[in-house]
Amino acid sequence: MKFNPGFGGNMNKMIKEAKKVQEQIVQMQAELQQREVEASAGGGAVTVKVNGKQELISLSIKPEAVDPDDIEMLEDLIMAAVNEGIRKSQEMVSTEMAKITGGLNIPGL
Repeated sequence: MKFNPGFGGNMNKMIKEAKKVQEQIVQMQAELQQREVEASAGGGAVTVKVNGKQELISLSIKPEAVDPDDIEMLEDLIMAAVNEGIRKSQEMVSTEMAKITGGLNIPGL
């Protein structure tokens, strides 16, 4: 069996490409942490902002949404707005990462 030196060149090229993609992913993750998405519920009665790490960074409740006799409605509006904000953030991250990875299914992204 003869050693094929050309194979090593292809492997090195693949490793360089993988490192390049990894660097792009790290850079994009840092950028996404700074990006925000906004979501609301109840016609804007509750508005949230979520960053690219799916962290709630802002919550705004209009005074008319606060009814001491109906706390459950306010709780539902908050949950709906937060869940929509997280969904939008995840969608933003997936869309941006797909641009780098070319749609490859890379676990953890």
